[in-house]
Amino acid sequence: MPGSVKNKIRGGTIFLFVLVVLSAGFSIYYLAKLKSQSKNILKANYESLGYSHKMQMVLDSIQTNNNAFVDSFDKELRQQEANITEKGEKEVTASLRTAFTNLQKGDSAAAQNIRYSLHQVIVLNMQAIKSKNEKSEAAAEEALTFLIAIVAVIFIIGLTFVYNFPSVITTPIQKLTDAIKAIGQKDYKHRIHIESKDEFGEMANAFNDMAERLEYFESSNLNKLIFEKTRAEAVINSLKDASIGIDKSDTVLFANKGALQLLGLSAKDIVGIPVAEISKRNDLFRFLLEEKGTAPFKIVVDNRENYFIKEMMDITQEGGSNRVVVLKNITSFKELDAAKTNFIATVSHELKTPLASSDFSLKLLGDERIGKLSDEQKELIQNLRQDNQRMLRILSELLNMAQVEAGKIQLDVAVVSPYIIADTASEAIENTAKEKGITIQKQYADGLPQVRADAEKTSWVLNNFLTNAVKYSADNSIIIVRLKQENKVVQFCVEDKGQGISQEYLPKLFDRYFKVPGSKRTGSGLGLAICKDFIEAEGGTIWVKSEIGYGSEFGFSLPVVTNV
Repeated sequence: MPGSVKNKIRGGTIFLFVLVVLSAGFSIYYLAKLKSQSKNILKANYESLGYSHKMQMVLDSIQTNNNAFVDSFDKELRQQEANITEKGEKEVTASLRTAFTNLQKGDSAAAQNIRYSLHQVIVLNMQAIKSKNEKSEAAAEEALTFLIAIVAVIFIIGLTFVYNFPSVITTPIQKLTDAIKAIGQKDYKHRIHIESKDEFGEMANAFNDMAERLEYFESSNLNKLIFEKTRAEAVINSLKDASIGIDKSDTVLFANKGALQLLGLSAKDIVGIPVAEISKRNDLFRFLLEEKGTAPFKIVVDNRENYFIKEMMDITQEGGSNRVVVLKNITSFKELDAAKTNFIATVSHELKTPLASSDFSLKLLGDERIGKLSDEQKELIQNLRQDNQRMLRILSELLNMAQVEAGKIQLDVAVVSPYIIADTASEAIENTAKEKGITIQKQYADGLPQVRADAEKTSWVLNNFLTNAVKYSADNSIIIVRLKQENKVVQFCVEDKGQGISQEYLPKLFDRYFKVPGSKRTGSGLGLAICKDFIEAEGGTIWVKSEIGYGSEFGFSLPVVTNV
């Protein structure tokens, strides 16, 4: 390519080489010229002076009648005749030849003429040497001036070239670098303007094509993103449940209208804001993030109590996970549950009075003082009393459950010895256990600290465990009541050797109305649920361990009293 960067670099290098060659050529030319002039001076003039001096010396010898030197003079004279270089030197040399010829003929005045002619030759050559020296000095000055001018021009041209030529390479590279940075910052409108037809020009055209395509893709993708964002916002706002999205960097992504209404904030006050900053100025938002439980909580909206439960969903992505906080409004269910609880409480209370009266009447019928009954009548009355007692027990459990659900459970919490609780429950079940030949074995640790609890309800819980243990234990078996301390709690355990419970049903045992499938025993399924509510209301925990064929262990723990 004629105008390629490679050719430009090659041309620039050749240009610098030509400047160096020109500078060297001019220097060599003028040095050779000065040398030639100096050589001409030595060859022409200094040789003539030498011939003249030798002829003077030979002339002196000839005048002393030593004719043997005549040939030497003639030899030097012939060399002078062959070295005539100056104007007038030929005539003077000719007169010198004439005088030498006359000297040979015996002319006495010829010696004086020879000396005069030799003097003329010397003067002419000395004047020529002086003249040529002056010309040589002038030529040297001229050469020096010209060389200085040439070197100055070459230096300026070279310096200008060295300063400007790199920009041929660096300027396009800098433009490309700036353009890449602009593209990196998503400025897809940026273009490179290079008019040259070399590789940089081609690169600029290719870059501009790329930027144009990126701008097109960005524009089309931006429209798609805006459309998808609008659609996503519409979907989020259409959700009935209040929803808040938080990204992996703990910045709020979105909050729908329901969430904004509950928080009392606008979208600009929460979307795109770090979680920590919002938590500082909004107590409800901080509560939603800090609260780990799933228990219902109350929020007053428009002077009306509303109940919500929180669900936290994690959306895992590379490098972290996003969170979505969903608040489900359960106010209507809470109201229905309250109505159900009130209905159960009312019905249970209304039924308990006539059932208690009928139980008393059945008891009187069994008294022989009223009248004697046949065996068949006694059996019927006994069955009626058992059914009546079961109904009373179910109603009592329903009333307890209604109190728990209504939040009106009354606990008479006090400092009490765990031994008293365990003994009270064991004594209440002893007669029932004896009927099946079951032995209640007590394994109490010594020196147990006191606990803070409602002694009556806690004994009822332990009695419920013992009652179930007696029901599901074989005749003539052993039931163990165990008390022990673990760290800062006292554990109450009831262990039986019954048939056990399958592992899959253990997590549901404390749920309301749950009954183990296949169980032949009757019951309401509320007893264990009420036990769990009582123990947790006292700040304790409840558990069950069981395995088919090896019996079961029901237990609960209560915190010890540290300062009495």
